[in-house]
Amino acid sequence: DFATPRAILTGHDCEITCATVCAELGLVISGSKEGPCLIHSMNGDLLRTLEGPENCLRPKLIQASREGHCVIYYENGLFCVFSVNGKLQATMETGDNIK
Repeated sequence: DFATPRAILTGHDCEITCATVCAELGLVISGSKEGPCLIHSMNGDLLRTLEGPENCLRPKLIQASREGHCVIYYENGLFCVFSVNGKLQATMETGDNIK
């Protein structure tokens, strides 16, 4: 058996560095090396762009909850929490820098 893609997700200009799937909400959220994080439907439709504050670059980890929150960890030790509607809800800076 050969696997075939269900959808092709487009919109990033650089390589993907992190992604998560929230099956309960039917969403795929991905972050790229030099760009914003994108929310797609499971069918491949681009729904939203998640843009953090100016100093939030290079997303490393993404996690989405079934309640509609998305937490993104950026390379410089910043966390951002977004709603799945694209609204930035909170930011937090840590002294840690995970590589």
